[in-house]
Amino acid sequence: MLKDEVALAGVAGALVAADACLTRAENRLLAKSSRQDSELVERTRLDILKGEDPLGQAFSKLRSAKDRRDLGATFTPPQIVQVMVNWSTEQGQDPIRIVDPGTGSGRFLSAAAQAFPKADLIAVEVDPLCRLMLRANAQVLKYSDRLEVRHGDYRSARLPRVDGPTLFIGNPPYVRHHNISPKWKDWFAAQARKLGIPASKLSGLHIHFFLKTALLARPGDFGIFITASEWIDVNYGAFLRDLLADKLGGTSLHVINPDALPFDDAMTTGSITSFRVGEKRDTMQVARVCNEAGLPDLSAGTQVSWDVLRSAPRWSPVISGLGQEKNPDEIELGELFRVHRGQVTGANKVWIAGQAAVELPNDYLFPTVTKARDLLSAGDRLSDASKLRKVIDLPKNLDDISHGDRPAVERYLAWAESQQAHAGYVARNRRSWWSVGLKDPAPILCTYMARRAPAFVENACGARHINVAHGLYPQEPFAPSLLRAYLRYLSCSVSVSDGRVYAGGLTKFEPREVERIRVPRPETLMADPAYQ
Repeated sequence: MLKDEVALAGVAGALVAADACLTRAENRLLAKSSRQDSELVERTRLDILKGEDPLGQAFSKLRSAKDRRDLGATFTPPQIVQVMVNWSTEQGQDPIRIVDPGTGSGRFLSAAAQAFPKADLIAVEVDPLCRLMLRANAQVLKYSDRLEVRHGDYRSARLPRVDGPTLFIGNPPYVRHHNISPKWKDWFAAQARKLGIPASKLSGLHIHFFLKTALLARPGDFGIFITASEWIDVNYGAFLRDLLADKLGGTSLHVINPDALPFDDAMTTGSITSFRVGEKRDTMQVARVCNEAGLPDLSAGTQVSWDVLRSAPRWSPVISGLGQEKNPDEIELGELFRVHRGQVTGANKVWIAGQAAVELPNDYLFPTVTKARDLLSAGDRLSDASKLRKVIDLPKNLDDISHGDRPAVERYLAWAESQQAHAGYVARNRRSWWSVGLKDPAPILCTYMARRAPAFVENACGARHINVAHGLYPQEPFAPSLLRAYLRYLSCSVSVSDGRVYAGGLTKFEPREVERIRVPRPETLMADPAYQ
């Protein structure tokens, strides 16, 4: 049992060849480690020979999930690695070179090295401990003589031209845009412009890696990546969808439900995307994998026209509708309800009333759902507004405030400015920085993100909601009995698989995803005694 990362580095270092050209950072790690138990080193070597990754497994246990997520270090299970390598061997050409961006402990390169025994191997990895683990695996499995280990950011990588195809394979790191520096966001936008594809700086790191691959690749190259799947639907994912349609040459997409465990340590909806650079195809093969039994075969799926995919603002509806006959007694929830996420305050510490707001008149204080727990603890009916925190919502025109209330409001706004409430992005893009603009009370509220299916709750007390929840607003007036029937149906029929699961097990339902939920027609629902 390894007690810390220094000990892990020591075991990995003991397996690395004595003449290996280590970086300074790798040598510093080894300098901290003491001589390792020879039995442990030998046991590790034998496990690697059996096809296991004992070093990577130890790394995942020793380094916290949060710390690994900061660098996108989520390792791919061996069975999925093998499925992706198998796809590579079935493409009718042997690569001259194999590139793995964000290599980790080398699971993809270890499998690919066996499948393509003559290919040169390039690993790109920023973490010195991961590089040591990779070098150890390569030494034991005897492919270190054709392995080039690059320390640094994949986005800075250069590849010399070679006489033959390059295979790009791996699990590009998933890092949200909040943790990407302005320098790299600017790089992303500039490089996307060169390709003539609109791009958002809100894109995650895995999208940056797809872009870099498109910049490095030449016609005849091919590749297969596994990533978190939210790019299929979110606005910033439009860049990757367009990239696959044109420059990168997308050939297949397999969306993996979290029950099939696409990643070792994260309940996440994943997707395996393959591409052949320079090929123009009329269709892309698309499938949803619901369990591990569906993983071995990436040749399965439905050919969907690129015309359909290009015209679809999001791809989940296309994927979820494959092979399914529509029930004539069902419609989409969006035909009955508009779904709106709650308002963003821009500064919860200011606009969720605290001690500084004690002088504000009640006319500007609104009981509001400000955390998912407000709904999860309410059961099926939110009836007591007194337990909710209040959000301050002032009119856009301060002249609308009565003369008697004005001094208290002005004192509060002076305090809000001292807290920089006027300087944030949201406030700067409002017509009046002090006016949150809460939406009207919604008859039904539902949670937006949680480690479970969304909770649907009747809003009996007329609470407002901020962006931790969605409001369901009927398109036409509903009888109370019909509203309650839909509430009961949604509460017992919507599952985690209807949304997107992110690293850490959080299930996210965007407004349009809620609107796409299939529900019975009103007359069908009212005829069912189970929902009365």
